[in-house]
Amino acid sequence: MNVSRRWLEDFLRRSLVAREVAQQLAMLGAPVDAIEPLHADLAEIRVGLVETVAPHPNADRLRVCEVNDGSGSLHHVVCGAPNVTAGRRYPFAPVGATIPHGKDGTPMRLERAKIRGEVSEGMLCSARELGLGQEHDGILELDTNAAPGTPFLEVAGLGDDRLVVDVTPNRPDLLGHKGVARELAAALGVQLRLPAIPGAATLEIPPARRTGATGELGGIRFALEDSKGCGRFHAALIRGAKVVPSPAWLQRRLQAVGVRPISNVVDATNYVMLELNQPMHAYDAGTLRGPALVVRRGRPGESLVTLDGASHTLDADTTVIADAEGAIGLAGIMGGGSTEVSDVTTDVLLEGAWWSPSGVRRTRRRLGMSTEASYRFERGVDLWAAGEAMRRSIEIIHATAGGQLVEPPLDLWPHPSQPARIFLRPARVAQVLGVDLPVPTVEQHLLAIGATVLSKPEDQRIAVDVPGWRPDLTDEIDLIEEIARIHGFDTFPVELRRYRVGSLADAPVERLAAEVRAGLAAAGLFEVGTLPTVPDDAPDAVRLLNPTSSEEPFLRRDLLPGLVRQVERNFRNHVREVRLFELGTAFRAHPGQRPEEERRVAAVVTGLRAPRHWSDTGAPDYDRWDLKGLFEAAVALANPEALVQVQGNSWVATSPAGAVVGRATALVADAPPWAAPLFGFELALDVAPRDARRYAPLPTTPASERDLALIVADGVSAAQVHAVLRRAGGALLEQVVVLDEYRGATIGDGRRSVMFRLTFRDPHRTLRDREVDAVERQLLQALEAELGVKRRDGAAQAAQGD
Repeated sequence: MNVSRRWLEDFLRRSLVAREVAQQLAMLGAPVDAIEPLHADLAEIRVGLVETVAPHPNADRLRVCEVNDGSGSLHHVVCGAPNVTAGRRYPFAPVGATIPHGKDGTPMRLERAKIRGEVSEGMLCSARELGLGQEHDGILELDTNAAPGTPFLEVAGLGDDRLVVDVTPNRPDLLGHKGVARELAAALGVQLRLPAIPGAATLEIPPARRTGATGELGGIRFALEDSKGCGRFHAALIRGAKVVPSPAWLQRRLQAVGVRPISNVVDATNYVMLELNQPMHAYDAGTLRGPALVVRRGRPGESLVTLDGASHTLDADTTVIADAEGAIGLAGIMGGGSTEVSDVTTDVLLEGAWWSPSGVRRTRRRLGMSTEASYRFERGVDLWAAGEAMRRSIEIIHATAGGQLVEPPLDLWPHPSQPARIFLRPARVAQVLGVDLPVPTVEQHLLAIGATVLSKPEDQRIAVDVPGWRPDLTDEIDLIEEIARIHGFDTFPVELRRYRVGSLADAPVERLAAEVRAGLAAAGLFEVGTLPTVPDDAPDAVRLLNPTSSEEPFLRRDLLPGLVRQVERNFRNHVREVRLFELGTAFRAHPGQRPEEERRVAAVVTGLRAPRHWSDTGAPDYDRWDLKGLFEAAVALANPEALVQVQGNSWVATSPAGAVVGRATALVADAPPWAAPLFGFELALDVAPRDARRYAPLPTTPASERDLALIVADGVSAAQVHAVLRRAGGALLEQVVVLDEYRGATIGDGRRSVMFRLTFRDPHRTLRDREVDAVERQLLQALEAELGVKRRDGAAQAAQGD
């Protein structure tokens, strides 16, 4: 959105500095991408007062002038313009200045020169030489009393800055100068008023006549047949207008934002669109057949030639404006050439409507068109503000083209409605923002954005009627964001405070991801985020219906390939040490079902194990054992129930059910000769509920330890023995640990000896040996009864110990 600084100044009735405006808008959520000074090539031009004019002694058509430019001395200037007059003021370019359009139309730097024997010290400029028109037979006369030497841009009102504002899709109100000025007024605490129209007389515009879906205006029949495509339609008829070029002020205002002036009537509609974000359209009323104007759907085989000369075939999904015989315009996009306003037009029909954003978007995309009007209608204009835009258009046309409003404007509105109402709790504002703002301050900020506020002390709420130009405000949290934005994000305390926006706990997968993130960051890895789209065309890859790139139309199946590409990018930039990890989602397609999504963590390491330092001889590179350590640490965080095992040259993590949930291995990359080996792992996040870890104080009583060597058949696992010991040991058995395993001839085939260390403790007193002996006998009885496990005899135990 191109915004004129001077236009904003007219709204706020105060001087603005472009850079300060850009900073303020950035804090309000509308960053300025560029600031373009307008007519900067005229900065050296000054107001010159011609003191004397005398004929040139050696040329009949030339004159010699004495020009006062406020420098303290008069300049001798040779001039050939017939309209130069002593005592008047003209644009003056001194020696050393550059005028935009010289003899060949290119910039020309002025030098002290002799013309037919007379020295000339500068130039009195015409409109064409300044790039302000085509008039070059005479000098541009200035109607001003400004002192000699005053900058010409200041006197002519041409000094301006064009701000290129980055408008997000949820803020269509910022596509008009009034919306931008409203933001600045709220932040600066000043009043906002529409700029005055030069030359506009006091015009009494009667209120619009509101009807349903049909109406009549000046003998023209109106019908709104497609109420889904058009929610509201305003119309006004002006007779006796004179279509001519726009006055200078209107042309300058449009040119300041990059719009080409056309005529006073068309320029008035463009002015209102750029000022109020309400696209308007003007018809030559004398060309309407019927006369009628109908909003309806297109008919099969129907065609339309638009203002740009292109012919379009319509269909039943296209909302059109038609007269009694056929379509004359594409709703919300462009009018038709048959009803175009021209220099012979005297009766002007004005249209200001609310068109369905989705309908405009579908038609615009199907026809391959994009206009300033469609850009705004697609994002949504204010359903309740078109009446103001209609009055503004009538005012400007009356001031620039004359004519008379034949009847009150017409307002077709089949389904009247009101803007949304949201209830706001001041306590919620304090909870979210962490600052207890007074209720009057909250209400002041809401009023500043144009909302209507009604306090309800009895239920501790504020009723807020959302302004129609803010369709993005739908919930209480949206209002809280607006309060923070207007209050100023930079005014909130910078210290971190304890807070929780809501009572809902974080999702288990997010809590787990936070733990994994903290653990890998503590290990020295850096988190990255790669795009989930890839060129992979494997059978189980998920294809996107509307990919952002035709080269990457699939969703990734794994995270590691994206990290390998980041490593290769580092290699291309001569970076040898790379330590990256990513938490993301992998996708798998299943025919006839929704794609499977799985949260995973992946990491890659290469290069030195530790950063270089001058005090050591050099740390070694990462090797497969470093990878094993990182992988085991990640498994402990992300999937603690998994078991890490060796599988060839890799390590795999398997779930208790035996499924592979992660793998760590060496990787292949497009690497230069100086690169170190690359290693990586990828692991699924297990979000199964787990028992929370509880604090356990250090024991205050001594423990009693017993080593128990057991003969265990190969078909019985150590885990089974462990389970029986824990169950039969009761409250006194504190810990069971496997010490070693022994196989040999003394044990026999199909059996092994497993040594367990048992720790017994009573938290309140010291245990006696007889108490421990009793528990030990219970354990041996349970093992023999349930698993056939017996205690190994003393001789065999001694051999095992040897």
